[in-house]
This record gives sequence, C-alpha cells and structure tokens, in this order.
Amino acid sequence: VAVVCARGNDSKVIATLLGRRGYEAWSMRGGVLAWMRMSIPRDIEPPAGFDGLVQFDRIGKGALGYLLVAGGEALAVDPSRDWEAWSAAAETAGARIIGAADTHVHADYISGGPAMAAALGVPYYLHPADNAWPYDGTPGRLELEPLADGTVIPVGGVPVTVRHTPGHTEGSVTFEAGDTEGGSVGFTGDFVFVDSVGRPDLAGKTEGWTGDLWRSLERVKAEWDAGLRVLPAHYVSESERNPDRTVDRPFGRLREENVSLRIEDEAAFRAWVAARISTPPEAYPHIKAINAGLATVGPDEADVLEAGRSECALA
Repeated sequence: VAVVCARGNDSKVIATLLGRRGYEAWSMRGGVLAWMRMSIPRDIEPPAGFDGLVQFDRIGKGALGYLLVAGGEALAVDPSRDWEAWSAAAETAGARIIGAADTHVHADYISGGPAMAAALGVPYYLHPADNAWPYDGTPGRLELEPLADGTVIPVGGVPVTVRHTPGHTEGSVTFEAGDTEGGSVGFTGDFVFVDSVGRPDLAGKTEGWTGDLWRSLERVKAEWDAGLRVLPAHYVSESERNPDRTVDRPFGRLREENVSLRIEDEAAFRAWVAARISTPPEAYPHIKAINAGLATVGPDEADVLEAGRSECALA
C-alpha cells in the first residue's frame, strides 16, 4: 500500500499503523508537494558545437527546463525555483553557470532565474517587454540583462541567438543554438509546444496577442530548418514523450503533426485560437507579479500557487 498526503507527515503515520496490522506499506516522502517540485534531469543530444544538454522534467507540472553546456560554461534556461538541480548538473558536467535565462515571464510557476542569477553573481536574461505586470502595464522590478531579437549570448565561446517570438507574452523569446549542418535546437518556451502553441489570452489582450502569435509562427515557418529540434517549456500529455521519456521534436515533423502549424490563413488561426480559450487559473496573475519582481511569497504559499498542472497551452 502506498500512502500519500500533502507533505508526507500524516502518510508516514498511517503507513506505520498499516505496517503494525500486517500490511506492506510505504509513505511517499514529501508528499504531493514534493512530487510537484521534483525535477528529473535527462541528458539529450546537444546541438552542434556544444558539449552537453540536460532537460529537466518537472513531472508534477508538465514543465521543462534546460542546461546548455559548452567549453566549461553553462546557460540555465527556464529554471524552476528549486534551481539547485541545475547547479548539480553543471557541476557534474564540469561547467560553470554563466547566466540564467527565461524564455518569458511564466504564469504557472515561480521562476528560479532571478534567485539563481543573484546567488551565483551572473546575468539574468529576459526580454524587457516582460519586465512588467501585463494586466495593467505596471513596470517590473527585475534586475536583468535585456534581450532583443538577434542578441547573442556566448556560452563557452559558442553563440546562442535570441529570436523575439511574441504571442504568448509580449517578451517571449526563443533561444537558438547550433547549425543546420551539425544539428540545431530552439528553446521555444511557451511559444511552440509539441502538440500546440502557447495561449495568447492570459493578460486579457487576446486580439492583439493572437496577431503577434500568428506573425511569430509565420516567421519561424519561413526561417527554421526542418531539422531544428523544438525544445518546449511544457508538455501536455505522455504522448508527447520520446521512447527515452525526453520531449522534443524536429520542426519539420511539427509542421505535419501540430495542427496550429498547418493553418495557412490568419482568420482561420484566430478562429482556432478562440475555440480553445478557457478561463485561466486564478493564481496566474499572482505568479506573474512574483516573476516580475512585484510581489514575494514564502515557500508554503508558493507551493499552493504552483499546485496543479500547467494550463499555458491552447488545448
């Protein structure tokens, strides 16, 4: 018998009582909240010119983060607030983290990027359009290294190029690494997923952001090579996994299988988006405020805010 509770305290007592009555019982250490926070690192094939790439799978949220390694340096992409897993992976790779980067200001979980950057004394990379609370435009209070379309972040002397791909947020970016001949990747955040795209309605600016999303998709369809591997910040279901449980897809395959990428007309795309919009979780504006440096919370409140699966994709 497996016994599960919120934090693993009551379940330990119950498992002990069951054991005394002849049952073979276990308590899940840390409970559901530990499950929600846990990130599993998996090595995946790095892009051309890089020495290593780790994908962090936060199963309880369906969230993904990354560590890209080259020449003894590493860039953390979309780290969670339990960013120590990124530091451990960098140490294992013999690399020093030289920056923490967010593809956008997240709505479904609290970013570890600003805290990691402050603790390690490295830059925090973010597009300045996302250094705000998007619901009313209140300026954020983040200390950041601003990104723009075409910005290059060198990692061990190898370039990582920023592409501004707004739509899910105004400051959403994709980090491109590698080349078409040796293999390239795009860390797309909540812009492009395996089975969908990021919802453009989280700040009440659906009409404008849907147009931004359409233009961003049209741009990458014109520019990205079919072999570029899309590395998203979320997955919706187990069907999006590869046999080794990693999550990525060649862009050419997504052009065929991701319905949103097959739509050729903007009006049809807007109708497709409108048919899939739902009421977002109540916690999302609060999490956005935290991630823009406008609010703080303790770990217990953060656990409550982050509870539940991500709802950042158009499903």
